[in-house]
Amino acid sequence: MAFLFNEFVYQPIYNLLIFTYNIVPLHDFGVAIVLVTVFIKLLLVPLSKKQIESQKKMQELQPKIKAIQDKYKNDKEKQSKALMEFYKENKANPFSGCLPMIFQLIFLIAIYRVLFNISKNGLMVNGGDLYLFVHNPGQINHLFLGLIDLSSIVDFKNFSAGNVAHIIIIILAAGAQYIQTKMLMATKSQKDKENKPDKKDGKDQDFAQIMSKQMLYLAPVMTLFIGIKFPAGLALYWLVSTLFMIAQQEYLEKLKNVPVKL
Repeated sequence: MAFLFNEFVYQPIYNLLIFTYNIVPLHDFGVAIVLVTVFIKLLLVPLSKKQIESQKKMQELQPKIKAIQDKYKNDKEKQSKALMEFYKENKANPFSGCLPMIFQLIFLIAIYRVLFNISKNGLMVNGGDLYLFVHNPGQINHLFLGLIDLSSIVDFKNFSAGNVAHIIIIILAAGAQYIQTKMLMATKSQKDKENKPDKKDGKDQDFAQIMSKQMLYLAPVMTLFIGIKFPAGLALYWLVSTLFMIAQQEYLEKLKNVPVKL
């Protein structure tokens, strides 16, 4: 499994990043990270769209699923059978959203490892991981826009312009994460209103709301932690990736609300 990951995911992303770095003006590694992140996210758009559509369908079916679960709550065998028949009738698969999520997670781990390994190596390229047609630039220019050291972590004792810019990127990444989580919560809240749940489900709703509110703040805090503890290159990747997801989600929501012309 490790061999397959290295050969078919890690090395292609590694080579794509170095290839992009070689061709961008002024050999700016930060610009290369931005371009590769956007490229990978564009490749994953069909998977992301499928995942969102699957989640949307499962949300729409949730009230009926809950009714079946309550009806057969004392007989798990009948409950499972009834749910399977229900999924089959509605052409729904509760696990269909998992595969796109797994693919996205694999790419996330891969690009994380690429950036982390390059940063850990002092931004020196490992020639053994390069394809024959990719030129080895040797020492990579570690400054983004000539200001931010992509291989460094936050140094709170040194408030230079580059260090302040690094902190700004981390704060922007955390803010973007907050906005994305807020958008997901708003979508779910709207679905809950459309489904008009019974009052007897109040406790479940309260618990779900508490968990959602915790995630609203937990996700940005985790982003801050990652941004502070890891090199600036990863914080830049996280910011661009989250901004792309916000734009994609906004676009899909607008697309969903466009009336179909007959």
